Amino acid sequence: MMTDMDHPLIVKTIVWPDETGCEAFAQSLALKPVLGQAMLELHGDLGAGKTTFVRYLLKALGVQGRIKSPTYAVVEPYSLESISSGRDLNIWHFDFYRFNDPDEWEDAGFREIFASTGLKLVEWPENAGPYLPRADMQIKIQTNDDESRSVTLSALTATGQALLS
Repeated sequence: MMTDMDHPLIVKTIVWPDETGCEAFAQSLALKPVLGQAMLELHGDLGAGKTTFVRYLLKALGVQGRIKSPTYAVVEPYSLESISSGRDLNIWHFDFYRFNDPDEWEDAGFREIFASTGLKLVEWPENAGPYLPRADMQIKIQTNDDESRSVTLSALTATGQALLS
């Protein structure tokens, strides 16, 4: 039996010709039942579209109102009640861009958040150092000269593979 730790890497590349492509991808990902237990790492330069993607994904999942960037707060939590299952969906949107000291991880209580159930969306994961658990999927967004985005999706676990299927 294959575990998440020895799951083969699966890579898929897509192009978002414009913001509508980003929104369509987010909407399709929101339909995957396994998303509610996934951890997604978002990679890309400033302005590549990481936060834009998160906003579209959260809207597709049913988050109402303003969706703030957690650049200064480091994390923005959301909780949605699922009408179909009657259970809450907990979502945490992290932005480690300004995270200077990975040792702050323990003081901030992030270990407990990442150990709990729910969707974790992580921008600038490299700044969290060795504390961040293994992602289910990495999303790497690259801006092209024509303003389209080349997006590389890497499934690192069985959950990540289910998200790509």
